Amino acid sequence: MRTPDEVAAMLRLHGLGWGTRRIAAELGCDRETVQRYVAAGGWAPYRRRPGRPRKLEGHGAWLAERLRRHRGNADVVRQELEAELGVRAALRTVEREVAPLRREMEAEARATVRFETPPGRQMQVDFGACRVAVGDEPGGEARARLFVATLGHSRRVFVRAFRHERQSAWLDGVEEAFRHFGGVPAELLVDNARALVDRHDAATREVLFNARFHAFARHWGVRPVACAPYRARTKGKDERGVAYAKRNAVAGRRFPTWSAFEAHLARWTREVADLRTHGTTGEAPMARFLREEAAALRPLGGRPPFRLVRELARRVQSDACVEVDTNHYSVPWRLIGAHVSVEVGGGEVRVSHAGAVVARHAERLGRRERAVLPAHLQGVLAAAACGAAPPAPHAAAPVPDLLRPLAEYETAAGGGW
Repeated sequence: MRTPDEVAAMLRLHGLGWGTRRIAAELGCDRETVQRYVAAGGWAPYRRRPGRPRKLEGHGAWLAERLRRHRGNADVVRQELEAELGVRAALRTVEREVAPLRREMEAEARATVRFETPPGRQMQVDFGACRVAVGDEPGGEARARLFVATLGHSRRVFVRAFRHERQSAWLDGVEEAFRHFGGVPAELLVDNARALVDRHDAATREVLFNARFHAFARHWGVRPVACAPYRARTKGKDERGVAYAKRNAVAGRRFPTWSAFEAHLARWTREVADLRTHGTTGEAPMARFLREEAAALRPLGGRPPFRLVRELARRVQSDACVEVDTNHYSVPWRLIGAHVSVEVGGGEVRVSHAGAVVARHAERLGRRERAVLPAHLQGVLAAAACGAAPPAPHAAAPVPDLLRPLAEYETAAGGGW
């Protein structure tokens, strides 16, 4: 397709007697192109030939609805297209058709509307996993879970390290954050973690919280709120707080012990996180907290801690241990095979049998650890050291007084057999 000025030059040269071959060489185009424009007598717009209709033309609304339902999975849309509408298309064809819709969905997912939370209104909590160089850990490295709580108005944060993300860690972290801030907010914005949320319907936004977490919220008088599924940006203040703690408090640092790591986090929160100039508010979180948010939090009011106590039923294994969260705790060996009750709470594991506590252990926070007291295996270990067989798990019943020894019958019969 030549421009109108080029076509006008062709016609002028042709009027001067130039041949089409010479004009084509002069203008750097094909001879047939010159012949076509000379025959037409001037420039004319290119007429596109009518193409074939697209295979998925007319199904735009259906494709948009299904693509949103399946969160951008074009292959699932292709399968349903064939099963429900009888239209068989290649995956690449479907991807080309829904490409504009995908770009629109990505833009919606990235779009974030910033809103300011009133003082005392909301606290956001989340966990973030990271690896920390700890000298006394196996391999010199520990896998830590950083619990981060952020007040929505002042952006003041509370950080604590755990070794797991079980429900006990969530509740302990929230409770310690309340004490750290000196009050309770009106709302607690959480993620859709299994430890907290049993079900969250993305379409209806119906939320079913875990029963124990709901009891915890009632105990503290705070309203739990779950962020929208697949929309972590609705919890953006705390998401950024987790990333900030990883990069600033942890990255590139080494600690001799886990306790030193915990002490460093507490010091870093006081001396760095509370006093920095926040990028959004333009002032230190502690200053904003003391001026506007501290008085808006509901006082703790001497409310006792929410005791996380789990009651479990276990059977004592052949190694004289009971298993709780993959960890093993010893009990007296004579209870091998017996059914016992286990209570986990307050950082302690208590094992009871027949209404009496038979073992107490500090709760193990790792995975596949063993807490064994030598006293629980006394007798078994001594027999093993002498090469003798261990005693039977259950002691033999005492012989009733009414049963005579066989020696008396032997004497009465006149001697031995």
